[in-house]
Amino acid sequence: MTREDIPFVDIRGLTVTFTAGRKPVRAVDGVDLQVRRGEVVALIGESGSGKSVTLRSLLRLHTPRHTQIGGHMRVGEHDVLDLSPGALADYRGRVASMIFQEPLLALDPVYTVGAQIVESIRRHENVSAAQAQQRALALFERVRIPSPERRLQAYPHEMSGGMRQRAMIALALACQPQLLLADEPTTALDATVQIQILLLLRELQRDLGLAVVFVTHDIGAAVEVADRIAVMYAGRIVEEGPARTLIREPRHPYTLALLKSRAHGALAKGSRLETIGGAPPDLSALPPGCAFAERCAWAQDACRQQAPEPVVLAPGHQARCFRTEATAAAASASAQA
Repeated sequence: MTREDIPFVDIRGLTVTFTAGRKPVRAVDGVDLQVRRGEVVALIGESGSGKSVTLRSLLRLHTPRHTQIGGHMRVGEHDVLDLSPGALADYRGRVASMIFQEPLLALDPVYTVGAQIVESIRRHENVSAAQAQQRALALFERVRIPSPERRLQAYPHEMSGGMRQRAMIALALACQPQLLLADEPTTALDATVQIQILLLLRELQRDLGLAVVFVTHDIGAAVEVADRIAVMYAGRIVEEGPARTLIREPRHPYTLALLKSRAHGALAKGSRLETIGGAPPDLSALPPGCAFAERCAWAQDACRQQAPEPVVLAPGHQARCFRTEATAAAASASAQA
């Protein structure tokens, strides 16, 4: 087995339970996920499916007092759940770094953007302020921020949404991490800027050889940047596979429903988008069987009694469903319609 074949990110049996409310909420329920060096994996699903919770767990950003995390998470040589506070501070930014969904909230409003990047660099590396300033300038140039010298002196509120997101990417890359976590980085941007940011992320990932976990609810964005896609529902990965295979041959009813509910070129003008009936389950009282059963057109008694185990459909492609054949037939009929 070569170095490239060994997962850089190895998550096994991850559970995350929030205990602040009246009832414990199991937001992540037994997630297994591996990411190799130089690979982009997208997590997709509805809001509340556990995508961002999984992502933030890799940096241990959840409040320890009200969070119970179980399972195994390893990033490179680091056992994430066993890191001491000091080791965790060194790990964040240097080994794994995050691009947050809303940079205006993630960036400190009382410091210039340049000062925040310089501080991050000097926290992890023994360099002078002048050297860190030059690194920050080079990063701004790399993420294609116009007038980079002037923008380094700007405060977050003085920059447009697209420029702030580029600055957030520069900050995330400041200490040359090996793992980049992107939490819906294009949600608050208009369509044109979204495409620019997606292309920039993919270009940087390829140039730097980063492992990337990209969270989104936009299947189009996932296809644009990801090598593999993992579909999450009610805290579990219900289908996972190569991006093209999963889009062309979905085998879990939830994946198929997500694909059919998006606008696409084959949709006739004036026709209605298909929707997913019902609502996601209450995570504080998950049903004993498949969490999607009450919204699924092919559910049977077994689906409501027992949670399905992953079914391997092809190398690298698996789905948690008893009725993968019925989904495949429905996907084929939908493609021919």
